[in-house]
Amino acid sequence: MANVNIKFNGKEFLLSCDDGQEDHLEELSNHLNEKFEGLKNDLGNIGENKLLLITSIKIMDEYFETKKKITEKKNELENLKNKFLEIKKLVYAYKDDKEKEINSLLNNHEDLKSEIDKTKLNYEKILDEATSEIDKFIEKVNQDNSVQ
Repeated sequence: MANVNIKFNGKEFLLSCDDGQEDHLEELSNHLNEKFEGLKNDLGNIGENKLLLITSIKIMDEYFETKKKITEKKNELENLKNKFLEIKKLVYAYKDDKEKEINSLLNNHEDLKSEIDKTKLNYEKILDEATSEIDKFIEKVNQDNSVQ
């Protein structure tokens, strides 16, 4: 344990603390002394005990206000986290829907391409048959003309 000389309200006090905590203890006691002296100047000589009580209440008020703000910030962070998770779910759902839509369009594209190829083959077959029939007709007409 370490010992630290602290000056409070014009008096010296020897306090003990864990090793390495000396600077922190001095910082806390300086803060307490500043609050105490500030209230002493504002309120006058109302007695050391009453002044210590008021100083303690003011510090506790600051503590609880800080604690309340921390709780509010934690709640805000939790709400933001929940909103982020909701947005994340929506993004993934949207991505999945778009992937399904793309796959459906690709399948439709392949079906349409296949249908076009079939139609093209049928069209070429019809053209070939029509051409063959026209050739036969022309041949027949030529034969009929040469017989006469």
